[in-house]
Amino acid sequence: MPLRRWKNVTWSTISQGDLETEQEQCRDEGRDISPVEAEFLALSTLDIAEDAVQARAEALLDTIQTLPYITGSPFVEPSDLAGIHAELASPPALPARALTPEELYNKALGGWQGRACGCLLGKPVEGRRKAQIEEYLRAQQRWPLDAFFSLDAPAELIAAMGWTNADPSLFEGGITRMPEDDDTNYTVCGLAILKEKGMEFTPDDVAGFWMSRIPYFCLCTAERIAYRNFVTTVAPPDSASYRNVYREWIGAQIRADCFGYVNPGNPRRAAEFAWRDASISHIKNGIYGEMWVAAMLAAAYVCEEVAGVIRAGLAQIPPCSRFHAAIEHILALHQSGISYDEAIADVRARWDESKGHHWCHTISNAEIVAVALLWGEQDYGRSICLAVMPGFDTDCNGATVGSVLGVLLGAERLPSRWIAPLHDTLLTGVSGYHTVSLTQMARDTVALMGK
Repeated sequence: MPLRRWKNVTWSTISQGDLETEQEQCRDEGRDISPVEAEFLALSTLDIAEDAVQARAEALLDTIQTLPYITGSPFVEPSDLAGIHAELASPPALPARALTPEELYNKALGGWQGRACGCLLGKPVEGRRKAQIEEYLRAQQRWPLDAFFSLDAPAELIAAMGWTNADPSLFEGGITRMPEDDDTNYTVCGLAILKEKGMEFTPDDVAGFWMSRIPYFCLCTAERIAYRNFVTTVAPPDSASYRNVYREWIGAQIRADCFGYVNPGNPRRAAEFAWRDASISHIKNGIYGEMWVAAMLAAAYVCEEVAGVIRAGLAQIPPCSRFHAAIEHILALHQSGISYDEAIADVRARWDESKGHHWCHTISNAEIVAVALLWGEQDYGRSICLAVMPGFDTDCNGATVGSVLGVLLGAERLPSRWIAPLHDTLLTGVSGYHTVSLTQMARDTVALMGK
């Protein structure tokens, strides 16, 4: 009797959408896939769920990794740490600032609170497009966004958003804690790995932690593929590229935060920690996104303005990368004096949110993070709202912007109307940390500093 198999298990088996993503990913990387274009076309006409077709698709992904890159690319994008460091120039000098234990705790707590709250703001509209978000808020006369989303709306409007059976605890008036989300699961993971493995943790330590402490279906896209690879004995760094079409998606960028929290004023070390984490599931710009965020958070302890924080993060990634060029472009837009709406229009002109590869890519979402930070003018509430309003990966971007502003401002300067509804409570899918206190997470973070 033939084996009974699950078909089309999201992010575990190859879909037609995955093959389309792989083609876009290869074009982004500059890989010459002309020898396999005919196979892509042939597979697009077949039932991808069939075992024989899956085998052909797997063979195609394997072949792609052996194909050369097109010569003449202006980008230099190593994935190994030594290669990354070889590309770096001298970083900008950070302000010399000695922080007291109380100040360190205040900023660490601000990061944890700011991340959770920003994530919660964007969580209800994850997967909704900008037009949907704007239409819903305008119908409530709440555009531009300046508060948690509300279910106080006509039934047809609720239905149009897909919220007929939505969890009311995600919405204004029903919030009592931060519910489980991968954006905060990974922050707790980072802390737990550092507590258990120490500051010399390795990529293998991260992979082992995931397998022992996180259920498989709590992971998405590149992370789920990497996890599957671990289980089948494909070790880091091969786990990042082996049959992994999501290797430059946003997943690593949302895992950075604790590595920045524990390295106040030390972006280089924060970025190195982030590399050890990112390299198990991502390559190139997927890695750079996590390094950038971790370095920004480390810098946010001592910098007093957002542009300096962004540049401190950029200093830790290759200057000839697509990621670096994209964020420099956003900085130039801000310097030119254009409006927030014009900046977002510029982002959207280059990235199409109707394509999954654009909607969930590291660079498109990093651009939105940079826009929200720069145009938010260090106003916490305004900044997280500016991160969510454009669509794309709303909870990820709200979380990252909230985290950076949380560290920069410190918990004492975060508005109570945003933070108080969480009641200092975070739920996670990480074994041993299912219900935790944000204040305790901050105390544990401070205890790791300097080790």
